[in-house]
Amino acid sequence: MLERRLPRYRPAAPAIPADQAAAERIGRLALRSLYREVALAPKPGLVTPASQGSHGDMDFTTFQRSLHSLRPYFPEITVCGLRGPDFATLQSLGIAAEAEMLAATGGINTHRGAIFNLGLLCAAAGWLIAAGETPEAARVCQVVADSWGDDIRAGLASVPATAPLSHGLAVARRYGSGGARAEAAAGFPAAREVGLPAYRAALAATGDEELAEVQALFALIAEVDDTNLLWRGGPAGLAHGRHAAAQFLAAGGVLSDDWRAHAAAIDRDFVARRLSPGGSADLLGVTLFLAGLGG
Repeated sequence: MLERRLPRYRPAAPAIPADQAAAERIGRLALRSLYREVALAPKPGLVTPASQGSHGDMDFTTFQRSLHSLRPYFPEITVCGLRGPDFATLQSLGIAAEAEMLAATGGINTHRGAIFNLGLLCAAAGWLIAAGETPEAARVCQVVADSWGDDIRAGLASVPATAPLSHGLAVARRYGSGGARAEAAAGFPAAREVGLPAYRAALAATGDEELAEVQALFALIAEVDDTNLLWRGGPAGLAHGRHAAAQFLAAGGVLSDDWRAHAAAIDRDFVARRLSPGGSADLLGVTLFLAGLGG
């Protein structure tokens, strides 16, 4: 007679609180937005799956390693947002994430801007979830500005003159450009007022997310005082990049029959000049994140 086997006891997994589960979904949206940005092509002077752009020290696999290292960060900082954290708490999480990124990339800065920008937006989304609100695009930007804007501006103003500076801070000091910190402190107006409308209009016209992403990127390059363009090319490089993007849009952007050849020509020109609109690329990641939130 065969012995009857009893089913093995498997303890039920502890239930994840609904607000924590929602926060973790927000964190995953941030990571997907960054992947969509780096996977997009063509992008003038920027890394794509097939090109290093103007970057001899990194390629698509570098960004993949970086994104893998950041997988825990965005859900973690969103969950942190549920507790209504102060800026110092968020900053400590960002510093730890940056260390993980640099370890994964061999010291190459791939996502410092995204760690800052999307980290703040994720935390703001968590804050709204805890308050029982829907974390829509306009509201998360408002929370960033209202809750941490003063601290962000104070941090920008208090950097000692003798301290080693990031490229963005060096450009801000040299040319008076506010850069990513000023954009965040103000609630991401470029992403809200330039990137997101361009993305939504192109998506409505074409039904194609990738075309909408390209259109949004060129709209941002044409309007933003991109600190990466300033760092690499000075005011003349910034003016050249903005003019090239504006010409692309004036010719119809992605709605033009020859848009791909036009974009590729701008890419070749940027690479020849060693220009890279990395600040606009960061804001494209913000734009895609806000589009994913809706509202």
